[in-house]
Amino acid sequence: MQIGPLILDFPVIQAALSGYSDAPMRRISRLFGAEFTLCEVMLDQFVLSVTKGNKARFYLGVDENDHPIGAQLMGCEPETFVLAARKMVDAGFDLVDLNFACPVKKVLGRARGGYFMAQPKKGVEIIDRVRCSLPDSIPLTMKLRKGFDDSVQSEDAFFEILDGGFEHGIAAVTVHGRTVKQRYTGESDWNFIARVKKHLGKRLLIGSGDLFDMETVQKRMRESGVDGVALARGIIGNPWLFTRVKAALDGKPIPPAPTLVEQREIILRHYDLSEAFYGSHRAAAEMRKFGVYYSKLHPNHEQVRADFVKTKNRDDWVHVLKKWYH
Repeated sequence: MQIGPLILDFPVIQAALSGYSDAPMRRISRLFGAEFTLCEVMLDQFVLSVTKGNKARFYLGVDENDHPIGAQLMGCEPETFVLAARKMVDAGFDLVDLNFACPVKKVLGRARGGYFMAQPKKGVEIIDRVRCSLPDSIPLTMKLRKGFDDSVQSEDAFFEILDGGFEHGIAAVTVHGRTVKQRYTGESDWNFIARVKKHLGKRLLIGSGDLFDMETVQKRMRESGVDGVALARGIIGNPWLFTRVKAALDGKPIPPAPTLVEQREIILRHYDLSEAFYGSHRAAAEMRKFGVYYSKLHPNHEQVRADFVKTKNRDDWVHVLKKWYH
């Protein structure tokens, strides 16, 4: 899969995940085969307000081992989108992705994210302005939902922003098969994604939505004809999914589910990365939400989850691993 100048042998990327796809998680994903990852979605105004210190390091820092990496931006005005996109490129990001998909009520109320699914002309204006402001070497992509709602007018608006985006130079689009109104309920409509792929032809489409296991990823890619997929919630606490999908696409034997000892090693490695990145005082708080997801692979997941939630420091974390992952 080629996105502008970025050539990926493995057409499965790590999606932008608010509150999750920080540097430690992205590095765990790379360990399991993800060639391209996206940082957490960031508000353009936040990006412009960050100048130095830990915030700049946590959110705008790009390590030499992080490439290729994409920055996902969300906002409401073309001018701030442009300035924030330039700043992310200056920070070292290899791609800029525009989020026109977020369904959170507060985001919509401030004319951001999924709001543009109902305002395609303004969305296309932002695409045009940002594309013209970036070097040719930096691909511009966008993330859309199926529409704002299930109406005919909403579908027309979807195709208006889709076609307008490619006319103004985007290199690829990620489409999530739910409407903005659906938020995270119901099922992702992969039949719609297949229709979009037929409409786009050779133009690059990345599919998204309800990809939690290797079999589903294979099936959706085969049936929809997408060029690639973005794994989101399915790889929080389960980076092994990347390895299983890669083996399946390469026609190789599928690795077995990770043993408890293998899980323990990766969970501890994730904690170590988080501690090195955030410091010992903050690592436990950042990792508790990941512990909730890692626990889902454990046969005693409810008890393990409860113990991870109680952790307050590294000693607590190691104690949980010794108790449950021996």
